[in-house]
Amino acid sequence: MHSDRLQRRTFLLGTAVLALSPSLVAAQSTVMRGVPYGSHQLNTLDVYLPQIAQNAPLAIMVHGGAWKIGDKSNASVWRNKGRMFNDLGYIFISVNYRMLPEARPLRQAMDVARAIAFIQANAARWGGDARRSVVLGHSAGAHLVSLLASDPGLLRAGGAYPWNATVALDSAAYDVEEVMFGRPARFYRDAFGDDRAYWRAASPLARLGRERGPFLLVCSTKRLTACPNARDFATAVTARGGDAMVLPVALGHRKINTDLGKQNAYTESVLKFIRAQGLP
Repeated sequence: MHSDRLQRRTFLLGTAVLALSPSLVAAQSTVMRGVPYGSHQLNTLDVYLPQIAQNAPLAIMVHGGAWKIGDKSNASVWRNKGRMFNDLGYIFISVNYRMLPEARPLRQAMDVARAIAFIQANAARWGGDARRSVVLGHSAGAHLVSLLASDPGLLRAGGAYPWNATVALDSAAYDVEEVMFGRPARFYRDAFGDDRAYWRAASPLARLGRERGPFLLVCSTKRLTACPNARDFATAVTARGGDAMVLPVALGHRKINTDLGKQNAYTESVLKFIRAQGLP
């Protein structure tokens, strides 16, 4: 009975096969670059406004880069996704945060929480509706947004409140303890160190509570652990009464980031999930 309930609540989308509407074309947008949300030079974000922004929903993107590199303004982070969301009437925001070695993942997550708090406080003056928002992250960024979505208490510590939907793009770090007890790559050791208490504190799975929005966990079928880890996390979410969907795609880690927003079945599957949460 319990297993049947988990099966019903965990929705495995499978490899995307839907066709994208040809109406998704790039629209002109106004960009506000380097908007500060904190005192550090990396506490900045870029805001991409659609042609008309009136109570517009928000799409917030957190870049990856092994917790030590990457930038909000890299084309792979914003170009296709920003154009797509602007065309759909969203305000698209790309977020920077402090990097290793200055800031470890928990501090980075707090930067992201403060960025989201700033966005929520300022959305109305940009023409946005902070109560309608999706948060996306790729790789390390997917870990950070999943961590915050798993524990709204951590999010509230940064002054923010939960959003409508989380899209995690190809993270393999939902269960940090399991990663670190194995034979992790050097960048994991650089990020999470040797302290087992820290592993648990920085693990979305360990912090998973009962207050969390729905997850879409996109994973690359070309990576050994990405989809199994996503499925395990989805099962844990549903066991706590939440909703999580796993979307396996036959794309590499980088292309999962760059190809979202292009006219393809993968993009349409992501949009289908977002629309199912009551967003445009």
